[in-house]
Amino acid sequence: MRADAKKNYSHLLAVAREVITEHGADASMRDIARRAKVGLATLFRHFPTREALFEALLRTNLDALTQRADELEASTSPDEALLSWFREWVAFALSYRGVVAMMAAAHTNPDSALYASCAAVHSASGRLLLRAQAEGTARADMNGDDLFGLMSALGWLVDLPSFAPRADHLFHILSSAILTNRPSNDVGKATC
Repeated sequence: MRADAKKNYSHLLAVAREVITEHGADASMRDIARRAKVGLATLFRHFPTREALFEALLRTNLDALTQRADELEASTSPDEALLSWFREWVAFALSYRGVVAMMAAAHTNPDSALYASCAAVHSASGRLLLRAQAEGTARADMNGDDLFGLMSALGWLVDLPSFAPRADHLFHILSSAILTNRPSNDVGKATC
């Protein structure tokens, strides 16, 4: 990529991050272009779809989240790894309003620009769950799809203003339902 094109790309991402932070995942592409002081065609040349824009915005965070799962898997007990990773997922989900619904739809759609990143997150959560199940500290009757669904549901729910203040409590309830053989006050210590 030429230096000026790279500079434009970085500028568009920075402006998109601001607009989406303010207005959520439904932010207007036209507003992003206007605030970036470029034409809509320029924005679409760099990001042909809304999902392509989100993939560029979220890739670094999702890659870091997936890498974090690998680190936790190698260094922490299975139940603690799953709990820590779930907590970090919720914190990530709160970073952009409306992104969880987009990710939940993308993780099974290979045509989505977000597919690869979402599939990696889904896979990482599944690995951490299997490890905790093998140790006997996570419910045996769930799979990676169930866990990803619960994570997405919690991310979507705490994205709503009426539930955001209850994020820690809801996290505790879900964590207690997923992890077994743990004193409930241990799970309660985990906050988002």
